[in-house]
Amino acid sequence: MAENSLHVVDPEIAELIKAEERRQADTVKLIASENYVSKAVLAATGTVLTNKYSEGYPGKRYYEGQQVIDQIEALAIERAKAVFGVNHANVQPYSGSPANLAIYLAFLQPGDTVMGMGLPFGGHLTHGWSVSATGKWFNPVRYGVRKDTGRIDLDEVREIALRERPKLIFCGGTAIPRTIDFPAFAEIAKEVGAVLAADIAHIAGLVAGGAHPSPVGHADVISTTTHKTLRGPRGAMLMATSDEHATAINKAVFPGLQGGPHNHTTAAIAVALHEAATEEFRDYARQVVLNAKALAEELISRGFDLVSGGTDNHLILMDLTPKGIGGKPAAQALDKAGLETNYNSVPFDTRKPFDPSGIRIGTAGVTSRGMGVAEMRQIGAWMDQVVSALAKDEDEAKHVITRVHGEVRELTSHFPAPGLS
Repeated sequence: MAENSLHVVDPEIAELIKAEERRQADTVKLIASENYVSKAVLAATGTVLTNKYSEGYPGKRYYEGQQVIDQIEALAIERAKAVFGVNHANVQPYSGSPANLAIYLAFLQPGDTVMGMGLPFGGHLTHGWSVSATGKWFNPVRYGVRKDTGRIDLDEVREIALRERPKLIFCGGTAIPRTIDFPAFAEIAKEVGAVLAADIAHIAGLVAGGAHPSPVGHADVISTTTHKTLRGPRGAMLMATSDEHATAINKAVFPGLQGGPHNHTTAAIAVALHEAATEEFRDYARQVVLNAKALAEELISRGFDLVSGGTDNHLILMDLTPKGIGGKPAAQALDKAGLETNYNSVPFDTRKPFDPSGIRIGTAGVTSRGMGVAEMRQIGAWMDQVVSALAKDEDEAKHVITRVHGEVRELTSHFPAPGLS
């Protein structure tokens, strides 16, 4: 009904949503954890399914009226199993952090030792970092990367694991530009008797599309968000191959950590997984990596220092120390120019986390818009122009930012963003 439309009921919020839609349309999205969902995923997210409460699992609910909801969740589960090649999937976690917390609840007791990549080296807060509940309630030990290569030293990982004997090992993270060696981590976990959890939140779409090796057959449990490269709604999934691990995970999610799942999100996850099973999605996943490599090459040719010297996936981590500028002012200037990134710590960073030395870049969003290698070359040139001007003169930077922003708008007008009007 027209009288119930958002614009009529709450014009202030309606206008803000329209403004955000315009901003997304006019901006080159280079944040590695962001993407665009399709109109179909967006439509599923905003449905009457949000009206229904569904504690429990399909066929075992604590509320009546689940005839349709059970079918939706069962479909999402079956699609997850098919796309990732697993025996079990739980599509109920509200987001990535609660999904990882469920792993702790399933396999650890407070005070047990957990091993994960340190946050400054590319790990996630929930892999045992000190400010997280996972670092406060458990005994965290951490691995990092080599200073000379920017890559994980698996010999060091093994040494730490043998010395500390963790019960849980995480591989994966939030700022890892290189292929994760799941078989090597699995060997280490097996040697020390640890559960191996692969956090593929960033690369799930690449795994689904065949553009990154899969942890299936190596990791005991797989955790992922459903947005980022997978192009779904803001949700998460947990997957396992054994009945034992699946049972523990299911009990940890509900009733261990959550009540009723968000059914509208479950439906949108099902839609995204349906899209991820297509050949078109596989083409997209391959192009994400090609675009990242092209952008990395362009940035290197312009004198930028990339952690590990490049990328194997969708993500580039740039150390701006040689440019004489911090990551935060660079990210803010790039944002004003229509190039959306996030400032980020780099390995062995000497600056504080809120004012670090690096910026993190991802190519999933631009690839979803249909951009290719030629556009990556242009984006690299723009980034160089903005950062170089900012490092030299503030007034000059303002002129460069204004010019680049106009050119960015012209480019984005030729590549409509999925899901936007």
